[in-house]
Amino acid sequence: MSEHNLPLTLLAREGEARPIAEDRASFDIAADLPTTFSPPLAAIEPSDARVSVMLELREELASLEPEWAAFQRTAACTVFQTFEWLSKWQQHVGNLRGTRPAIVLGRDAGGALLFVLPLAIETQGPIRRLTWLGSELCDYNAPLIARDFWRHVGDFAALWREVQRLLQSNPRLRFDLVDLQKMAETIGGERNPHLSLPTQRNASSAHVATLGRSWEEFYKAKRSSETRKKERRQLRRLGELGEVRFVDVRDKPEIARTIETLMQQKSKAFARMGVEDLFARPGYRAFWLDVVTTLRGVTHVSRLDVGSTIAATSLGLTHRGCYYLVLSSYHDGDVMRFGPGRAHLHELLRQAIEHGMHDFDFTIGDEPYKRDWADVEVRLHDHLQAATLRGAVVVAMISAFRRTKRLIKTTPVLWRAYSRVRELARFLRQR
Repeated sequence: MSEHNLPLTLLAREGEARPIAEDRASFDIAADLPTTFSPPLAAIEPSDARVSVMLELREELASLEPEWAAFQRTAACTVFQTFEWLSKWQQHVGNLRGTRPAIVLGRDAGGALLFVLPLAIETQGPIRRLTWLGSELCDYNAPLIARDFWRHVGDFAALWREVQRLLQSNPRLRFDLVDLQKMAETIGGERNPHLSLPTQRNASSAHVATLGRSWEEFYKAKRSSETRKKERRQLRRLGELGEVRFVDVRDKPEIARTIETLMQQKSKAFARMGVEDLFARPGYRAFWLDVVTTLRGVTHVSRLDVGSTIAATSLGLTHRGCYYLVLSSYHDGDVMRFGPGRAHLHELLRQAIEHGMHDFDFTIGDEPYKRDWADVEVRLHDHLQAATLRGAVVVAMISAFRRTKRLIKTTPVLWRAYSRVRELARFLRQR
């Protein structure tokens, strides 16, 4: 574990560079994995002549690891489509809920991999749903596609029909509806093929800040002079409560302790808001603890200590020059009055810039603080489609619910009213 003190003049001398105690290792990408090839469990030639792609279906993740890991090094994808992330999700969450991986691979005539579709079948009551593997814990859902994908696929809608036929031909993977959520319009600069299908806007967007070469310049561009003065005052007040230290957590016991603290802080925040505690879902705590202690080249755990209090915590992921802020929280005691979460975020942004990151991705959610820093809004889309008569009934209900949810979230007066009702419900439950 490495740490350095945050001087009370952290934001006071805005033109002054500050040395970073930790090295670049905490932001490095995971080492490459060896590659081998496993034969397909199922294959089908597409009937549509416009799509010259061989499809393969795999249900076992382990057999895919070498080829998937090799493909993700060059394919257009996000950190949430890496084999390491999705296999951990299936191990801790998917297996508990009976999720069946349904991974579809596409190859060109020469056998080169063109795409990986990390799909899954989830069952709820009598309804079987085709969705993205690990969808709930992926802020962005997408396929992995080769950089020359569009040279081989002229009509993705036709190819997608073949994918569905392949899945429905397997009795274990038949489904009543397709529900693909949180899809961005591009993947690593490439057009997302699933946006060729009918979609509707997701209730939330994501937000990304384009970073510059200097924290001081970036900070001045994003915060007014009056705001910077206010934040310096708050930092000084934090210092009156105890020594302020940014801690870059590296050893496993401290990583686990910090993430446990983060989950406790988030659980309290969920309770205050009157919403479901996501960490109470089966397998979620085990997933996060495993991810942060084993995916060391991808995950970055840090915290802000004020005296003996862990005042703010965060978990970030790094991938191809982008820092993804996945989880963050703060202590709800006395230190909360002086913005420990804000001071912690400042240091994360500073470190991302100084370690050569070009983007800081706040991931999904429309919280106002994200808009303060971000200059890019990532619009997310959902594809919802019935495959059976039973599925059509469910699709109609889901579609109506999501349209209403988006209307509420994007209409300030409705959102404020909804938030007040939620707060009242929480109060009544506590009474």
